[in-house]
Amino acid sequence: MCCYSKIRFFLITAAFVFALTSCNRKNDVIPDTYVNFTLNLNDPEFVNLSGFGGSVTVDSHTNNWGQAAAGYDGNGIIICFGVEEFYAYDRTCPHDYVVNSLSVKVNIDPTNSTIAVCPKCGTKYGLTVGGTPASGVGRYPLKNYKTSFQGNYVTVWN
Repeated sequence: MCCYSKIRFFLITAAFVFALTSCNRKNDVIPDTYVNFTLNLNDPEFVNLSGFGGSVTVDSHTNNWGQAAAGYDGNGIIICFGVEEFYAYDRTCPHDYVVNSLSVKVNIDPTNSTIAVCPKCGTKYGLTVGGTPASGVGRYPLKNYKTSFQGNYVTVWN
């Protein structure tokens, strides 16, 4: 009898751990690349980040950050200011990467800075909602990078 309760406890615990870890799986299809830089919001280059929905792009040439700001395949990174937090995304379109094995750079929509658009597949990604596809054929979100905000500085890393 004692043995059965230990087995039951083990199986219940294992099922619980499996359920918790399966809910936290990342949906990144873009391979990991090293990202680590800090931008100063007082820099005129980043003035668009001063209000909700403001977005900018950075790459290896921005402020001499080099490969730490290049993103996957050198496509760069989009930073967007949402409601009291900053978001950072790789500019590589996940749909074209998965379906066509292409490294296509998404762009900030010139008419709506809270949207990024892929010039090849036409998928539109919501920048203030986790980089999820808002319309088009894409079904994977943009690759997210971690951000922190302190004073006038935003740090982006993975």
